[in-house]
Amino acid sequence: MTATVLSRNWGWGLFVLVFLVLATPSPAAVRRADRGHCNKTVEVYEDVSSPAVTAANMGKPLSCWYRFRPFRGAPRDWILRVRFKKFKVGILENATTCSGGYLQIIDGNTKTQVSNRKDPGVYCGESEQPQTFISETSFVRVIFHAENFTDQTYFSFDSRAEQPLDVYLRYGQHPELYPNRRGEIVPGSYCERIFKDCRLQTCYVQSPAFPGIYPRALHCKYRLNTRLPFIKLYIENEEFNIDGQRCENIMTCPMRPISSGSEHCPYDYIRVFDGKDENSPVIGTFCGMGKFPYSIIGTSEDLYVEFVSSPAGPLLNTGFHFNVGNWPGHVETAGVKNGSCDWLLNSESLVNGNEGIFLSVAHWYPPHTSCTYLLRGRPGEIARLYFPSFRVNRIESPIKPYDGDCGESLTLYDADWPDDARIIKTFCDTFSKPMEKHDFVSTSNALFVRFESKTGSYSGSSLYYWAHYDFFNATRFGEPVPGTECDEKFTSWRARTGRLRSPLNTLIYKRPGNPPVDLSCTYTFLTDKRLYARVILTIESVSFKERSSGRCGHCWDSRVDRLIIREPGPDGVKGTCMCRRDDDDGATTPPIRVVSRGERLDLKFLIDGVRAAANYFKQSSPIFEANYEFAHSPLCGPAILPATTDGEIEFPHYEALGYVAPPRSIKCIWELRVNHERDLWLHFDKIKFASRSCEDGKLEIFLPISSDPFLGICGENVSYVREMPIISASQILPNDRDDTEYPNVVIQFTGTMAPARAAFKIAWTELYHLPRDGSGGLNTQKLDEECGFRCPGDAGCIPARLVCNGVVNCPSSSSTLVVTPFNNNTRPEPDDESIESCAGPLGSNGGSVVGPAGWAGAGLGAGLAILLAIACLIAVCFILGLQAILFYVPRALWGIWERDTVALLARDLSSSFVRDVWTEDRKRQLVDYFIEGDLRTHNFYALRFVLCEFLNFLNAIGQLYLLDLIFEGEFGRYGAAVIAFIKEKQSSDKIDPMTRLFPKVTKCTMHTFGSAGSTQIHDALCVLSLNVMNEKVFFFLWFWLVFLAIAGFFALLYR
Repeated sequence: MTATVLSRNWGWGLFVLVFLVLATPSPAAVRRADRGHCNKTVEVYEDVSSPAVTAANMGKPLSCWYRFRPFRGAPRDWILRVRFKKFKVGILENATTCSGGYLQIIDGNTKTQVSNRKDPGVYCGESEQPQTFISETSFVRVIFHAENFTDQTYFSFDSRAEQPLDVYLRYGQHPELYPNRRGEIVPGSYCERIFKDCRLQTCYVQSPAFPGIYPRALHCKYRLNTRLPFIKLYIENEEFNIDGQRCENIMTCPMRPISSGSEHCPYDYIRVFDGKDENSPVIGTFCGMGKFPYSIIGTSEDLYVEFVSSPAGPLLNTGFHFNVGNWPGHVETAGVKNGSCDWLLNSESLVNGNEGIFLSVAHWYPPHTSCTYLLRGRPGEIARLYFPSFRVNRIESPIKPYDGDCGESLTLYDADWPDDARIIKTFCDTFSKPMEKHDFVSTSNALFVRFESKTGSYSGSSLYYWAHYDFFNATRFGEPVPGTECDEKFTSWRARTGRLRSPLNTLIYKRPGNPPVDLSCTYTFLTDKRLYARVILTIESVSFKERSSGRCGHCWDSRVDRLIIREPGPDGVKGTCMCRRDDDDGATTPPIRVVSRGERLDLKFLIDGVRAAANYFKQSSPIFEANYEFAHSPLCGPAILPATTDGEIEFPHYEALGYVAPPRSIKCIWELRVNHERDLWLHFDKIKFASRSCEDGKLEIFLPISSDPFLGICGENVSYVREMPIISASQILPNDRDDTEYPNVVIQFTGTMAPARAAFKIAWTELYHLPRDGSGGLNTQKLDEECGFRCPGDAGCIPARLVCNGVVNCPSSSSTLVVTPFNNNTRPEPDDESIESCAGPLGSNGGSVVGPAGWAGAGLGAGLAILLAIACLIAVCFILGLQAILFYVPRALWGIWERDTVALLARDLSSSFVRDVWTEDRKRQLVDYFIEGDLRTHNFYALRFVLCEFLNFLNAIGQLYLLDLIFEGEFGRYGAAVIAFIKEKQSSDKIDPMTRLFPKVTKCTMHTFGSAGSTQIHDALCVLSLNVMNEKVFFFLWFWLVFLAIAGFFALLYR
């Protein structure tokens, strides 16, 4: 019974088991059954293929959708990696539509942060290689549609879920530290992102679904920002693939290289704007496949990037991945910016003479870009430019290809605009050698720098440089000498007084060469004796730095820093040399005053080149300061009075009054030379000052033994001249005791030329001392021509020819006597002009100056002056008459040769008394005569006419030469000099050419005889009134003759 029950139970179990086996389908059957279901939710990690082709669906439209169900417990921010193993549906037409079918991928829905569900675009074409789509969200929907479903229309994919931060190529290293590395998403958008304060590896600009294939119908916007300019967009190791292939077959659709420009990228592209939005300048539009060769650098802190994909495309192309940083090439340039790269860099923008800086163009720029830098200093300054760093590279990121030389260049101009005639240097990217730490210096206050690029660049210039500039005050106190570094010239016809110092331009202390060459500056002071005869140079301060070699004790031959003052000339006049001594602190005191003997004085400034830059470069304090003055005008008379036994100095010099306008102030310096071993006695014949103040006039006498005046006389102490001491020979010996150097006494007058101007007359006499014999008495046997008369007392002796000549030459033996010709006091001892010495009475009129014979001579002199004036008038009339005769000679010759020939030929041609028929017949006869009958028979007539015109031209030239000869070479430039004098702003310091050629006042010297029969000389001022008219007559003649000469010359050219 039990067995029966068990067998029955086992039978039912076997039946159930067989039933289950037969009822359960195989996996293949399951897959075949799944292929028939296409609108469903599939599991992650599930393989999905297109439906099987059956009789029911073949050749008919088919649409399928697939939604991925996340597995239970997965976070909502996971992403899906969908791998399409193979794919073939539809045909891509013009990258805008898919005909015959498509594949669509929707990433996100209404609940996700981002979604492209509004316009997901479509894929079509064929792909036999696996292609991966990595979603931005955890929701992905795939739609497959075919217009004609066949076995040639298929797809197959699988999927898997990943945590977002595990996608290394998308989020990079340590993504938890940079939550906004991919930017902040703009709400409501799929791929619009904002990047703020980007630094190294903190901002990833990527295409959606990177590193997988990017969706279609995209219009992504990326706003990029860095803290500092210049923002840089670059790719490190990733590939760039935007529309690189239109299909998978390389033969049919070859890979497109990376291209730029809208014409090359009509479908999918990335466009970069230089600014915050799409209204900013476009840097470039890029597409293609490969290694992105450019680093795009913007001009500021912001870039705007736009990524566009066409509505339809192949299931290919993985997009892009850019990093964002900033290029460390930004410095604050002190200047005014005009546009993107045009700068005005002026010296006012620099503080305390510091250096300014500007760099090469570090950002992108379009082809044919020109960036300029105008370095402009203040008037009188010069600009210096040098490059502490300079590299010349090839053009790595050109926007426009260029195969020629000098695609990019940097040119320096010595001007304030790009003047090709004043180029200093040009650097090219193809062949130039960079010049670092070389000074480029302008000659004016402006230096112009221009960078030009024919190619443009995405990432800055191929000429990388770091430029420093500064300005130096190149103001000169005198007139610069051409062809020299720092020589200057000071002329008396430009300024009578002035100041100078060591060069303000301290750039000259940077010496070239190895070893550096020494610096030598020569300051030349020039005058003209018609203006001034002397130069006074005063060195007020000298401050040399410590020297490296040499000793100041050998100033002339040493290489120490020094100043040398000397007068050039063949006589080898010694000068003054100044340098820093061992026992001083660099400053030289007191001031040193040098007075020239001639019309030129040189100051030479010498600096040792080895330590010049270290000691003086950019040192504002002067090394030396000085002032100069031109003195001793023609009103002072001769500046150097040669050694002679007697003479006189008279101020003002009357011969110069006729052609020199009296200046406001005047300084006269006379050097009175004395024969060796002679005493000197100065006595004043007359003296008058404008006032009692010493500021209006002061007369000083200097001796070689001291720089202080031996005697000073002005209006308040004029009585000192009554007791002029004798200057002994020992007091006037030269300092160097050179036998070739004459002893001298310097007499200086400083005053104003007021209406009541000063006037004086100083006479001098050299006194010779007789030697003494053994007993101590004077050896009178030595009396000869040089010592013919012994003066009273022990004053010395004078030559015999000075006795009784009308001038007292011996000093008074009594201190109470007045030494003037107007004194009649009796002298205790006979002098050279006493009655006893001259053996005759002075005459009954003791107060007379010249005596009866003298006044007769003066009257005769006045009469001669009148005759001289009449003779001058006759001479002028004779000159004008001779000119008239010379002008008439060509006219007279033409009258003799021509004999009214033309008048005879033209007779009755226009007479009112003859008929018109007669006139016309006469005209016809004349035409036949000149053309047909007697052609070339009047050549001699024409030659004589040309000869007369040549005589007219020669007459004008000859008369100009004749008058110039008569007036001793002054007439040739007479008219031009008068015009220049009229235009001169400071004409008070110049000589009127009219007055110089035709003086109105001159000095008349009258020789008379004194009471003892000796010759006496008297001076007076004579007024030449006719010269008031003569100067204007000859001024007109100058212009008339010049006009006739020019007209005659052009008449000859016309003939």
